[in-house]
Amino acid sequence: MLRLIVRYGVIAGLIVGIPLFTITLTVGDLGAPWGYVVGYLIMLISLSTIFIAIKRHRDTDLGGVIKFWPALGMGLAISFVAGIFYVLAWEAVLDIGHLDFANAYAQSMIAAAKAKGLTGDALAKAVAEAEQFRTSYANPLYRLPETFAEIFPVGVLVSLVSAGLLRNSRFLAARRA
Repeated sequence: MLRLIVRYGVIAGLIVGIPLFTITLTVGDLGAPWGYVVGYLIMLISLSTIFIAIKRHRDTDLGGVIKFWPALGMGLAISFVAGIFYVLAWEAVLDIGHLDFANAYAQSMIAAAKAKGLTGDALAKAVAEAEQFRTSYANPLYRLPETFAEIFPVGVLVSLVSAGLLRNSRFLAARRA
């Protein structure tokens, strides 16, 4: 099972990491709504390997039956491996592309506060929060888990759905020769 976890985790990590790296370095910022849509769609596509891996394990190694908890554990492990690749891809983007994400995001936080019409103390508080983010993001002990937390919840969701569906041995049952 460990071999399947590593194999499908690496596949998922490459499927999510390569587009992240390529799109960010070539296109740049897609903008808030489209960037989120494209990013999470790529995450869902890459993490569909969880379903494939659990089904393969169920059908070939376990004789067509898997319980919920082992299936969930397998999915979470694959999500963890894919998350590591995602974090590494983002760190490569920051390093190779000399991307100053923290500054750009802090500036967008301040611009959003101004667009809301905040003034005085409320605007000063928003500026202080943006500066706190910029400072925190410079620390890898903050940035790495923050980046990992972008993809892992998607992996948890895909793992839950996959384990719930595939625990039923009649769901997409393996064809017998």
